[in-house]
Amino acid sequence: MILVSGKVSAQAELGYTKFSVEKSFADNGFQWFRDAQLLCAGNKEKSNAMTIGWGGIGTIWGRTALTVYVAEKRYTKEFMDNSEYFTVMSFDVKDSKVLNYMGTKSGRDGDKAEALGLHTAYTANGTPYYTEATMVIECKIMYAAPFDPQYFKSDAPKNMYANFPAGIHSIYIGEVVNAWKK
Repeated sequence: MILVSGKVSAQAELGYTKFSVEKSFADNGFQWFRDAQLLCAGNKEKSNAMTIGWGGIGTIWGRTALTVYVAEKRYTKEFMDNSEYFTVMSFDVKDSKVLNYMGTKSGRDGDKAEALGLHTAYTANGTPYYTEATMVIECKIMYAAPFDPQYFKSDAPKNMYANFPAGIHSIYIGEVVNAWKK
């Protein structure tokens, strides 16, 4: 585990360049989450990450934001609920083993980052991320709530949750406060 001080230049020391998501996000926002990203929350004592395939990037309340979803039975949910910040990370296609492992194993059963040989670092806000990521976006949670089935207006969510063992998802909207890429 790499402990990085709260210096703004700490990410630069790891080969990252700061960029503006609002001005320089080059990926297709509709496809980016479908390609699978890694969500991480926690602190220097304990954190957990999971693969996510649902999300959104855009603006809300006058802020540049990421929206992510975590099912109620996922181990990462307790970290999201107890954190002020989270990170979303991209990895090279050659690192698909990272996304596959993080999406099929539970952090309840062991340290997934350690099992993969990933190196944890922290932003100035203390938010965990992995130094092997090619892009890291740090968000401050502005809104979090579980979906309420009484408001499902189509069969899509009803069918999704009819036999979904991980439970209903919660939505987390995070203001983008930092972004770095290699």
